[in-house]
Amino acid sequence: MARVKRGTTSHAKHKKIRELTRGYRMTRHRLVKVGKEAILHAGEYAYAGRKRKKRDFRRLWITRISGALKNFNLSYSQFMAKIKRAKIRLDRKILAELIADDPKAFEAIVDKVKNI
Repeated sequence: MARVKRGTTSHAKHKKIRELTRGYRMTRHRLVKVGKEAILHAGEYAYAGRKRKKRDFRRLWITRISGALKNFNLSYSQFMAKIKRAKIRLDRKILAELIADDPKAFEAIVDKVKNI
């Protein structure tokens, strides 16, 4: 049976790992074994970060809405309950954008909801 030299295959694999670890510090970008581990951890952090981002934005929108409602002497929880009762189907993201971009429209929504 003929001898198989695997230099090119492993070199390609190592090159791929080294490319993915560009910008990492110390041995993480130099050594293949350490780099492989670093890539796995980075993937886990990225996955968790994508989930975290959704939570963070929701908190931001709620904070913005709550802050804007202070001018109308209305709490966030009361406002959300009333907006659901009024069957106004706007989510928190849109409400937060209205506060920043079109305060008059947000004020109209609050006035409509206050009467309920």
